[in-house]
Amino acid sequence: MQAQCSQCSTRIQIDDTKVPDRPFKVRCPKCQTVMTLPGRGADAPAAAPGAEPPSTAAEVPPPYEPPPPPSPEATARRERAEAGANDALIAMSGPAATSLRQVLERLQFNVDSVDDVEEGAHLLESGVYEVAVTAQTPPEPGKPETLAQRMLRLPIDARRRVFVILVGPEFRTADGTQAWATQADLVVNPADAGRCEHLIRSTMTERKRLYQPLVDARRRIESE
Repeated sequence: MQAQCSQCSTRIQIDDTKVPDRPFKVRCPKCQTVMTLPGRGADAPAAAPGAEPPSTAAEVPPPYEPPPPPSPEATARRERAEAGANDALIAMSGPAATSLRQVLERLQFNVDSVDDVEEGAHLLESGVYEVAVTAQTPPEPGKPETLAQRMLRLPIDARRRVFVILVGPEFRTADGTQAWATQADLVVNPADAGRCEHLIRSTMTERKRLYQPLVDARRRIESE
């Protein structure tokens, strides 16, 4: 379902599965104006005479709420990315995270940390970060997904734009088989976190060389 804000004309896309039969309210993500939309029931055909009314026992989907506007920090990150700055995201803690932050800063990256998995995944999907560093932790029943799990579900184009470094004691630093199995670009053992500057640089250079034909082909298609 599509709607348009009556105040700022922003187009709002609403998941059809979340549109209830009854009228519902929606907030414009840009100007925060609240509008009332008719719901699916407005387009439903009238019931035949004598027909039983539809059952109301089914669960009614909650009113659709667009995601909140980006925070000032997220906006600043996007502006840096659009300006060509190199941004890196670290979504882990501990001594290895501190060491990798220092390594990436020496490689001229602006390094941010994030605790919110949803925010981190959204920023990665938006192409804000060139590098993402996180821990390889197994999923726990009933626990929120880790950023490593969310990255596996990123769209292909978004995932291809991000150089992913997974950190864990089970890894042998720069082991290509382990990197392939975890869908990472580089795996790092925490013991090596402080001395992998050259490794990160060389692996990123090789990755860029491998993807360059794809980038060139996409540019040609977009220019036609």
